[in-house]
Amino acid sequence: MKARVTIMLKDGVLDPQGEAVRHALGGLGFAGVNGVRQGKVIELDLAATEKAGAEAEVARMCESLLANTVIEKYSVEIL
Repeated sequence: MKARVTIMLKDGVLDPQGEAVRHALGGLGFAGVNGVRQGKVIELDLAATEKAGAEAEVARMCESLLANTVIEKYSVEIL
């Protein structure tokens, strides 16, 4: 079973990488981009066979290691 975790900075947290991308896009002529938020995607290959159990296990992974829950939010998708 595979899981995909998407991690983004929480709203209100400064995103300097996203701002740099927005600025670079403007410099390339893409004037309609008002904001960019950059995050990360982690794909996991799990031994679990039960979807609910896998989702709960991945959420525990996020809380323990994968996401800094003080400034980041995450979502888990079981594929």
